[in-house]
Amino acid sequence: MAFPKVGNLAPAFTLTDQDGHKVSLKDFRDSYNVVLYFYPKAMTPGCTVQACGLRDSQAELKKLDTVVLGVSPDPVARLGKFIEKQDLNFTLLSDEDHAVAEKYGAWGLKKFMGREFMGILRTTFVIGKDGRLKHVMDKVKTKTHHDDVIAVIREHGLDSAG
Repeated sequence: MAFPKVGNLAPAFTLTDQDGHKVSLKDFRDSYNVVLYFYPKAMTPGCTVQACGLRDSQAELKKLDTVVLGVSPDPVARLGKFIEKQDLNFTLLSDEDHAVAEKYGAWGLKKFMGREFMGILRTTFVIGKDGRLKHVMDKVKTKTHHDDVIAVIREHGLDSAG
C-alpha cells in the first residue's frame, strides 16, 4: 500500500468526531492547512505523548492557520474519553473500518513482540489550504512530532498565504 502522491489532492473523506459530528476534509479547504495524523489507539502511552505535544502546540499551529485532525480506529466514545482525560484541544476522528487509513496508506502489516498483525502505521500528512498533499511523515517520533509538524509547515511556506 502506497501513500498518496505529494502534490496531488489529498484523498477526500468524511468521518465522525468525538462529539458525533461529521467532519470532512473539504470543510477546511481555502481556510486552513490540515495536519492529518493517524495513530494506533487512544489512551496508549505513545499516542498520549504525541497528542499532548500537539495539544501544547495549539497556539502556534493556530498562528499558522493549521488545524489538527487525529485519526484512529477507536470508536467515538473512546475518543471523547481521550480528549477529556488529556484535555485535548483538537479534533479526533473515528475510522473504525480503517477505510480512510487505507486510502492514505496508513494501514498495514505491523510487527510487535514477535507477532504480525494489521494495524495503523503511525503516519502524518500535511495538507495545504489548496487541498493538496504537501508532505508525508512516515517516521514519526511521538516526543517531537509537534515540533516536526511545525517545521514542515514553515518549510513548505504554508505559514503564509500559501
